[in-house]
Amino acid sequence: MAQKPAYSELMRNIYAGKFVFTGEIEPLKTANMTPYIKEGKLLKDAGCVAGNVTHNPKADATVSSMAASYTIQKESGLECVYQLTCRDMNRMALISDILGAAHLGLHNCLALTGDHPSVGDTPESKPVFDLDGQQLAMLVREIVDKHTAFGKPLKEKLGQFPQMHVGCAGNPNGKDDGFWAEIMKIQRKTGIAEFCQTQVAFNIDQSIAWCKEVAKSKIPILIGIFPMKNFPTAKGFNDFVPGVNIPQAVLDDFKAVHKSNMSEEEKAKTYEKKNVDFWVPFLKELRSKNLVAGAHVMAVQYASCVGAITREMAK
Repeated sequence: MAQKPAYSELMRNIYAGKFVFTGEIEPLKTANMTPYIKEGKLLKDAGCVAGNVTHNPKADATVSSMAASYTIQKESGLECVYQLTCRDMNRMALISDILGAAHLGLHNCLALTGDHPSVGDTPESKPVFDLDGQQLAMLVREIVDKHTAFGKPLKEKLGQFPQMHVGCAGNPNGKDDGFWAEIMKIQRKTGIAEFCQTQVAFNIDQSIAWCKEVAKSKIPILIGIFPMKNFPTAKGFNDFVPGVNIPQAVLDDFKAVHKSNMSEEEKAKTYEKKNVDFWVPFLKELRSKNLVAGAHVMAVQYASCVGAITREMAK
């Protein structure tokens, strides 16, 4: 894929060949951004170059991801990846939000189709899906590269056109036909998406095989990882996130800590060490094979562990 101008710190680091970390911030039903600004500062201090701000995750209605991204980026100093889904808005609203985000100085957008409203907390909501994630990514690219939206020119007398990078999501966990279907979905975005952030992956062999195929598209991959705070978090993730299986040995280790007589402080330190011991070799192997440009850390409110991982990766 031809290299675009670097409008963001995230893309400047990727283009420079640095191994980057992005984090995840999940503002909920609130107008108070104070805790999320704090989380942004913690992620920045932990070594993340950017933080994703979710858009109605799991189809639950939350604060506007555009407003949250703007405030978190401005107040914390952490560059944000503004998530945008097609579930809630038609193409007219999506154009408005892309232009609004660009006006607010958001230079990274993750284009997503979005979960169906029926799985969220307002299941009576009418699904829109005027576009899908690929078409949304194409729309961002058209607005940025051609200064048009569905062929209609932008009105910019001073030439201050939107400057934004667009990413896509990927899932390395598919089996059989699903494995190849997911690869083809990413490859169709060649020349459109400028980075790919994946679902959490635990299987190193499958991750290597998937990344080798996706790498042919020349889209930089940020592999998804999920440091787990404790055994209940790990078990819940394993039981309720479709398509993701935590290795039994990892679950057994976490369960042993959970049932031990250690103090809560000792347990927290042990969980953190077990995360580092699992994820650092995982990432180093992918990095040694030049298969990924970095990692997207999907654990929320666990910046201490993010920092422990980034420090080990830097050694």
